[in-house]
Amino acid sequence: MSTLKASSLTKSYKNRPVVNGVSIEINSGEIVGLLGPNGAGKTTTFYMILGLTGSENGNIYLDEKDITLMPIHKRAQLGIGYLPQEPSVFRKLTTWDNIYAILELNPKHSKHERDEICNELIENFNLSNVSSSLGISLSGGERRRLEIARCLAINPRFILFDEPFAGVDPISILDIKETISSLSQQGIGILITDHNVRETLDICDHAYILSNGKIMAKGVPEEILANEQVKKVYLGDNFKI
Repeated sequence: MSTLKASSLTKSYKNRPVVNGVSIEINSGEIVGLLGPNGAGKTTTFYMILGLTGSENGNIYLDEKDITLMPIHKRAQLGIGYLPQEPSVFRKLTTWDNIYAILELNPKHSKHERDEICNELIENFNLSNVSSSLGISLSGGERRRLEIARCLAINPRFILFDEPFAGVDPISILDIKETISSLSQQGIGILITDHNVRETLDICDHAYILSNGKIMAKGVPEEILANEQVKKVYLGDNFKI
C-alpha cells in the first residue's frame, strides 16, 4: 500500500497566512475530500500537494520519499496524476491522439504496447464512438472521461481531482462518480477538492474540512455532517447528502 502525505504545510500571501499547519493523508484505494468555504485555503493546500506551488514550511511524502521540492512533472513520473478544473484536452487532436500523446512520453512502451493501452482506455471509458472526434467537439461528460483516461495513461498511484464535477450535467456527474469509485477499487488513491460538497461527500471514505487555513474537522462523511462547527461555518443546519 502507498501513502501520499502532507505534514504541517504552511503558506502565506502578502504576509497573510492562508494555510497554517495543515496535515493530510491519502492511502491507496481511498477517496479523500478536501473541502471548505471560499478562502479557507483548500486550493492552496491542494496545489502544494500537487507541486503547482511551494510550501513555506512542512513536508510532502510519497511513501517514505520526501517530494516537497519536486516539480509537478517529477511527481507525475512517481505516479501522482492530476485532473485540472479547466479543460485540458488538446482541442485539435482526436480522442485517440489525446491519449496516445501521453503514452508517447513513456519510452518503456513499444508502439504495439501503446496501441493496446490506448485501445483499452478508450474502451474502458466508453469513448469508442468518439475515438476519431476532435477534442473541441466532445461533450462535457466525454471530455471529462477523456481527461481521466489520459491521466491513467501514466499508470498513477494517486490522482488529484480539482473540481471534477464542474461544468458537467447531472448524468455525467453520476458517470464520473462511478469512475472515481472504480479507480479507488483498483487501488488508486484519490484526493478531491470541489465546490459540489454533496457529490464529493457522497463518494468519500473520509474528508478534511478547512477553515481560515486550518483543519476544522476530519472524519468519515457521517462525522463531518454531524459536526456542529462545520454546520455553523460551512454546511448549515439542513444540509443532507
